[in-house]
Amino acid sequence: MTGSTGEAPDRGIGRRRFLGYVLAAPTLVAAAELAPAPAAAAPLPSAELTELLDLNDLMTAAALPTANLIAVEVRQDGTVAFALPRAEVGQGITTSTAMLIAEELSVPLDRVRVTLADARPELVFNQLTGGSNTTIATYGPIRVAAAIARQRLLTTAAAELRTDVAALTIENGTVRDRSGRSLDIGALAVKAASARTERVSVELAPRSAFTVIGRPHSRIDALDAVTGRKKFTMDLDVPDAKPTMVCRPPTINGTVRSVANLAEVRAMPGVTNVVTIATGVAVRAETFGQCVDAVRALRVTWGPGTAQGKSDASVLRELAAAELPMGLRPPTPVVEGAFTFHFRSNSALEPNCAIADVRADRAEIWSSLKSPIVAQQAIAAKLRLPVSKVTVHVTEGGGSFGRKLFFDAALEAAEVSQKIGKPVKLMWHRADDSRQGRTHPMATSRVRVSYLGDTVLSYKQRHTSVSTDLGHGLGEIITALAARLPVGDMGFAQTFFHLSQTMSYRFGVSSQLLNETDKDFNTGSMRNVYSPDVTCARELIVDQLAGRMGKDPYRFRRDFLRDDRSRAVLQKVAEAGGWGRSMAAGTAQGIAFHAEYKSVSAALVEIDCRPATVNRPIRDGVTGPRVTRVVFAVDVGLAVNPRGLEAQMMGGIMDGIALALTSSLHLRDGYFLEASWDNYFYTRQWNTPPDLQVIVMPSTSDEPGGAGELAVAASMAAVACAYGRATGTMPTSFPINHGTLSFTPKPTVPPIPPSPADGLDHAR
Repeated sequence: MTGSTGEAPDRGIGRRRFLGYVLAAPTLVAAAELAPAPAAAAPLPSAELTELLDLNDLMTAAALPTANLIAVEVRQDGTVAFALPRAEVGQGITTSTAMLIAEELSVPLDRVRVTLADARPELVFNQLTGGSNTTIATYGPIRVAAAIARQRLLTTAAAELRTDVAALTIENGTVRDRSGRSLDIGALAVKAASARTERVSVELAPRSAFTVIGRPHSRIDALDAVTGRKKFTMDLDVPDAKPTMVCRPPTINGTVRSVANLAEVRAMPGVTNVVTIATGVAVRAETFGQCVDAVRALRVTWGPGTAQGKSDASVLRELAAAELPMGLRPPTPVVEGAFTFHFRSNSALEPNCAIADVRADRAEIWSSLKSPIVAQQAIAAKLRLPVSKVTVHVTEGGGSFGRKLFFDAALEAAEVSQKIGKPVKLMWHRADDSRQGRTHPMATSRVRVSYLGDTVLSYKQRHTSVSTDLGHGLGEIITALAARLPVGDMGFAQTFFHLSQTMSYRFGVSSQLLNETDKDFNTGSMRNVYSPDVTCARELIVDQLAGRMGKDPYRFRRDFLRDDRSRAVLQKVAEAGGWGRSMAAGTAQGIAFHAEYKSVSAALVEIDCRPATVNRPIRDGVTGPRVTRVVFAVDVGLAVNPRGLEAQMMGGIMDGIALALTSSLHLRDGYFLEASWDNYFYTRQWNTPPDLQVIVMPSTSDEPGGAGELAVAASMAAVACAYGRATGTMPTSFPINHGTLSFTPKPTVPPIPPSPADGLDHAR
């Protein structure tokens, strides 16, 4: 490749050589076209479906056809821009994306500008954020696009400096030749541009040459986050977009029948509009405080909701009736158990919110959305506008846990704005999120394992769940509609379940089956979806099985795990956590394993169940056992940013502790009793382990696995196993403290409590 010959000839596609494009543009813009790699040797036949095809394989394959539509741009100021077609909700993907670009382009990380792409319907399945798939699906396309930009810069610089490309290097965004002459990439941006789209091939850097990928790096948005400069939806200054809230029904999905005092509420201080919408009565005012006052003043007659009269006990009876049969009990010894997992809130730290400016002929929406294409298409249909007339901006979000796969706030904001003819800044109240928002479905899991001597003969698990709403489909309207059809929803659920669950142990003939029932609730793909419950039930039974066979729980797992990679993470936590060390009565260790997203993980937990700990006084809180120590090991293949991976695992561990011990919603008479985070007990400071160690294993692959949700299942299971060993009784209902209602439920009418005025009392 020389300055006189231009781009490298297409020498065919190999392990690190890929096809891509230099796009027609005023400055240098490059994109990828990922051709299939040469066929590898056929793997040995496996009874495990996920070893042949898992959920990430499906999502990545769906995204590949439009990989060439996402592009890296080199700008004249020397920065590199990339519009990421995924949602940053705190998981750190803007940082890892910037690292991929910095690696292949040899530019400093602070010169890479990663923004979030608006909804782009032409991307089809390539703008869905979920399933811990972002890094897996975008790793290749982003690197290829950046490598093509690098190659084009080198050939352009070679022509400018009248030298061979082989004599040039790029370092810190500057092209240099052997004599010391240099050109900044910004100075080459226009000259390297192309008047027409050109197809080229490029070779990616080998892992041995990485200087950015695989090195720990702090988040590129960390300073803005801690100084308050980071912009979320509610921080945006959209002209005349005034605060808006919704008065919601007292039962799940109730409907408005009439409003007795519309004129009175419209006359309240600061109120500009009051209008009935599909989900309640919306109030627009000068401040959110005035919205709260107006919502509380409304006198609404409500129709019954979809879950009218239902309670925890009645839903549990429905699940029991829907359980799939286990078959005849075998003549050999068995270990079996039945487990219950209660409803859990899918409320992120940032309240559900959106801004909408709807005019007669167009609409503009701002919100943190993980499925922006289907949001755009659904909003267009609601407003009866062409999709091309609806612009959806994806903003950064303060958490998601699957919540932002749904766009109900954006749909409500659009409806309100259209009805009143004014822009709105709509925000849900915390009580709205708990009572009318998305929940993790209540579920049961029955497990039966048969064994003889030291051999496990069979493993059966029957997981039964309130229906999981997968109505976002694969991120666009066709699959979204299919997922809502009477048969389509179960088809989606079954596909999701079977492509995400694997049997990691050599347990003979294994079967894991799902059945779902009861579509009356607003559910969603809460973080890690089915896996925490399924894995928790399995790992508890594994502990029981080890006991029946007279074996240590750790050694039993190590002996039955299928591969060296899995055994390595388990052994690492056992060694680092001092498995088997002497502990006081009422305290114990627990250990668990989980594999998903082409990654493996293991957790060792220590718990304190002694009366002095369980009964310690906590203001307005459920106390119970405390996790005192967690050691967690993770192998994601190739860790792009080990520091970011460590942070993700910490968050997942906190989720696991919450799901095992304290976090649940209590259903009574068709509504959830919890009305805010002050009585929904996610892991608090007083329940956070003072000793927490995350071990990122050395890279075992040239490709990254998924990580976003990975820590939840193993940590929840390890907490449950530790509790069983500390108390001598295997837990069967989760969270363990669900039976204790430690708060006085707030009224459902008005639907939201008054703004708190006791902050000083609680600050002592």
